[in-house]
Amino acid sequence: MSRQTSIATAAWVAAVLVGVSVTAAAEGQMARYVRFRAGDVTAYGVVEGERVRQLEGSPFAAVKPTDRTYPLAEVKLLVPTQPKKILAAAGNYKSHLQDQPEHEHPELFLKPVSCLIPDGARVVLPKGSERIDAEAELVIVIGKRAKKVPVDKAMEHVFGVTCGADISARDWQDNDVQWWRAKGTDTFGPCGPYIVSGIDYDKLMLRGRVNGEVTQEQSTADMVHGVAAMVSYASQYVTLEPGDLIYTGTPGQTPQLKPGDMIEVEIEHVGVLKNPVVGAK
Repeated sequence: MSRQTSIATAAWVAAVLVGVSVTAAAEGQMARYVRFRAGDVTAYGVVEGERVRQLEGSPFAAVKPTDRTYPLAEVKLLVPTQPKKILAAAGNYKSHLQDQPEHEHPELFLKPVSCLIPDGARVVLPKGSERIDAEAELVIVIGKRAKKVPVDKAMEHVFGVTCGADISARDWQDNDVQWWRAKGTDTFGPCGPYIVSGIDYDKLMLRGRVNGEVTQEQSTADMVHGVAAMVSYASQYVTLEPGDLIYTGTPGQTPQLKPGDMIEVEIEHVGVLKNPVVGAK
């Protein structure tokens, strides 16, 4: 564990011991959280170097660290939250819009919670679609209930960020009236493996890879609408709850997937999300 990580962890532990929420404790301190399974234990945890310290309760409220730790390499990492809803942005990078005009406000759609899969789980390409792409994205994790919040208060409601892939069946997206299956088919929402707080979410390098080859690469500084603007806008119409997710859009041209591929989403300071691709049986 680095000295910086040790100091951040010590500060976090000291704060939660006196009943301060993790969101407040992590402010200004980089910290990494997971939701994991170890044997018959399913819990949230904070990453301390190569180990995970089990938390008592949810990190979106006042919690207590326990004295139980596990080797990070030996636990099963789950989707990092259990959201009530998932929003996702369309056309939030100029490089993805190409010649289309920028949207005056975030253009959001819903993905069903049932599409979520964790790091390492298989993306299943359904029958009936001729083209399915992977969209590498930064994902916002809501930490505090947000309803009609102004932009200058929006970051108070953000717990952290994670990696995500918005899997998209392009022919269904183009031809269906709604995007429910084009964007929401089972396994179309890879997410994880970590939630990271205490960093500048609007200045992170985002990379998508397929079979080790970089297919997308751009800074989140190039988003048309940044994290605060997106959270504020969404909250004007939909009440955001702790653990809810917002996929923030994808840059550039997106790669087409085929069975046997390995997709990766890497975000600076956040981690790498990896998922193999298989065909439907």
